[in-house]
Amino acid sequence: MTDSIRSVWLIPFFPLVCGILTAVFGRRLGRAAHVPVIVGIGLSLLISMAMISKTGPTAIQHHDGGSVSGGSTAGNHGHAPVASRTKFVYDWIQAGKVDGSTEGSNVNGGYQLEIPFEFRVDGLTVMMLCMVTFVALLVAFFSSGYMDGDPGYPRFFAEVGLFVFAMTGLVLSNNFVLTYAFWEGVGVCSYLLIGFWYKKPAAAAAAKKAFLVNRIGDVGFALAIFWMWTSVLNHDLSYDNVLSAANLEFMSTDAKLGIALLLLWAATAKSAQIPLYVWLPDAMEGPTPVSALIHAATMVTAGVYLLARSAPLIFAVPFVPPIICAIGCLTALVAALMALTQNDLKRVLAYSTISQLGFMFMALGTGIGNVTLLAVMSAMFHLFTHAFFKALLFLGSGSVMHSMGHVIDMRRFGGLRHRMPVTHWTFAVGSLALAGLFPLAGFWSKDEILSAIRLAAGEADRSIRPGTSTLYSLIYLTALFTSFLTAFYTGRAYFKTFWGPERLPSPSDPEADPDEHLHDAAHDPHFGHESPAVMTIPLVILAACTLVVGAFFGPITGLFESGLGRTPTWSQFTAYAHHTDWISIILGTIAAVTGLALSWSMYGQESPLPGRFASLLGGRPYRWSLGKFFVDQLYTNLLVKPTRILATIAKFVDVYLVDGVVRLLAWIPRLVGRDLLGPIQNGLVQFYAAATALGLVLLLLILLLT
Repeated sequence: MTDSIRSVWLIPFFPLVCGILTAVFGRRLGRAAHVPVIVGIGLSLLISMAMISKTGPTAIQHHDGGSVSGGSTAGNHGHAPVASRTKFVYDWIQAGKVDGSTEGSNVNGGYQLEIPFEFRVDGLTVMMLCMVTFVALLVAFFSSGYMDGDPGYPRFFAEVGLFVFAMTGLVLSNNFVLTYAFWEGVGVCSYLLIGFWYKKPAAAAAAKKAFLVNRIGDVGFALAIFWMWTSVLNHDLSYDNVLSAANLEFMSTDAKLGIALLLLWAATAKSAQIPLYVWLPDAMEGPTPVSALIHAATMVTAGVYLLARSAPLIFAVPFVPPIICAIGCLTALVAALMALTQNDLKRVLAYSTISQLGFMFMALGTGIGNVTLLAVMSAMFHLFTHAFFKALLFLGSGSVMHSMGHVIDMRRFGGLRHRMPVTHWTFAVGSLALAGLFPLAGFWSKDEILSAIRLAAGEADRSIRPGTSTLYSLIYLTALFTSFLTAFYTGRAYFKTFWGPERLPSPSDPEADPDEHLHDAAHDPHFGHESPAVMTIPLVILAACTLVVGAFFGPITGLFESGLGRTPTWSQFTAYAHHTDWISIILGTIAAVTGLALSWSMYGQESPLPGRFASLLGGRPYRWSLGKFFVDQLYTNLLVKPTRILATIAKFVDVYLVDGVVRLLAWIPRLVGRDLLGPIQNGLVQFYAAATALGLVLLLLILLLT
């Protein structure tokens, strides 16, 4: 094995060690507390980039210190045989020793359960590693300026290092159990980062909400692993075994269907899909760099990654992909409708993230017939491009927030393009990419998803059952309408922030939160001005990436497909013929241009149109969108309040019944020993003699009567 593959374990190791060093020596490091974490993430990025050339066919023969597994001929893809490269670290879990196990028995290595700590390197892994570490590095640089002066500065970077460790470990894991362990680690780190300002009640509540909702999804992942262990060949939970063609033939249809739906359950929580999306908007209470890192490029994409990694199992039952596609479509539409009226710039981007994740689910839901390979490719390509422009938008909103004294309500500022030129132009690039305009990153990936849905509509009747094509056709039209909504709310956020008359917040602003700390020029030298270079340079880099990654890696060059095609478990998918889907390109572009034009006419300048639209619709649709369709209130009434009532009853039973019985059992011996028998032990000899005589008389009476 080459040195780069042998050192793959260093990718999660560096952020972990540097995060620990920051936590231990943070106070001594002071203002330089970010340096170890930035160095650790930078080293992880370098090693990840070195892996790019090590996942191809020419590297298969090198396996010193590791192993090559899952080799298969990707004839459908036009490549030479590809394989995953694995790096064994140590034996992690070994349970249920079986003595004298015979060859061919359903036991792995003499143990009923054997889980090695083993890392996997293939095309999908390398793409995710490069994306995660690159975005994390830029976010860490940005954070060194954004979080400057915060009393928890070292703690913040220690938690960032721990998060990058968990996320890279999740991507590298070679089996479902190890993935689950890092999956939980990512959840814990998100809880810590969302609730970083734990003294702020809203932040603490948002962290708890995110943690609990994600635990609901994690139950599905755990159940999937339990079921998987009972159903797969040799109890081997490695990806190469579970997703192999031989194992998929061995597993029953019920097991494949149940496990696929449980994995979908897990993914809906982590990737914020209906009905478990409610945690992500509230998570905006955390520091803005956290939103750029976790809620744009890394943690929220873990659910999409899990489904893509498990695609052969997910696509094995024809009825599962339409369910995934329908969930993604509904999520994308509902989140886009909610984003239309939000006034918090970060919440607009949060609902946009939910909607774009819905597009990724729609892409994965097209994995039927001859569209299977295009399904995973288009989903992961949108995941890849979205990471750049959404991280750019979140960091851009953080730059605005930093300049406006941590005010983020778009009603309280505006016309900032002259004061913040770098933030303005980079935010514009990200907005156009999110809207899906040529030639930016979002254009290429969004149109691939639209093309995949349209092709699935043609395949559905033949691959699933007659009439299913109607579902995909409706999803296609909904996706186009959602693209229009995306362009509109993105333009609304951009124009309200940077165009129109200049407005700056102040403590006397009628919209100001009296509990919010507002800076002014006397206390904050950056108030109302462009952010420092340590914050704007990452914006420029992300904007440059947003401009070029779509065209450079997209269908023109085929680089993304070529790299991702080195994922051996996908070689069983049916190839798709490359063609330019002009219908989707034209319709998607029309939707984007129309949405942006409408947003300009309403918010690019002073206009009566927003009020007229609100009055024309009677105000009710506006109130529903602004109130987020009152889903939070519905959850509160149907789930939270009954749970609290149940908790109150349980507390009563525990404190007054269970504890009461325990206290009663403790009180009876005390009553007998101290209150009844205690007075007898008084030390008076005369009393003891009288008691003895009385006892003797009682015994004699008993003898006489009997």
